[in-house]
Amino acid sequence: MKTIEITGRGELSLHPDTTEITLSTEGTYPSYDEALEKSAEETQELASLFSALGFSAEALKTLDFGIDTAYETYEENRVYKKRLLGYRFTHQRKIAFPSDNARLGKILYALAHSSVKSEFEISYTVKDKKAATDRLLACAVGDAKKKAALLTEAAGVTLGEIQNIRYAFDSIDMTIRPMRSACLKERATVSYGSAESYPMSIEPDDIRISDTVTVLWEIG
Repeated sequence: MKTIEITGRGELSLHPDTTEITLSTEGTYPSYDEALEKSAEETQELASLFSALGFSAEALKTLDFGIDTAYETYEENRVYKKRLLGYRFTHQRKIAFPSDNARLGKILYALAHSSVKSEFEISYTVKDKKAATDRLLACAVGDAKKKAALLTEAAGVTLGEIQNIRYAFDSIDMTIRPMRSACLKERATVSYGSAESYPMSIEPDDIRISDTVTVLWEIG
């Protein structure tokens, strides 16, 4: 059986419709229990903050959490030694909402004036990632089919049934990150009068994604 194998490439440009804010906090305390308790207190305060802004109780998600021993290095009699400082927790949380600059400004203002001091990262993505992936794969298969039809016509052979399709199933990054924590820290120091919001005017660029599919056809 004669065959032809073609790799098709799909490309899409997606306009972001969802804003994600990632919040990272950390702290070192004398005991494990204190570190755990402080992290829980911060989570509760952040949940209350977002609740006041109209979010549900389940909207704030934990991405990563851990508690480790923390040491410091010191010199004694020209010998470097380590001593236990305590227990350090790191907690990363995320909240997502339909993109809206006015709402984003209120959230950032509330976070900047909260007692929970966290580092921020703002990113943009699409809500329906599965639909985007399906469209991308359809484009890739369509590209492979178009190339196969052109090549077999040029070669004077007939394109037959598909014998095999190979696809890597790799994760596709559908996120764009135009604003880092340093920018937000600078913004938090600016005064905007009595308004409990920051004037935001972010228009993220489109997210460009691509993927490939390899298709094997019988030819005759």
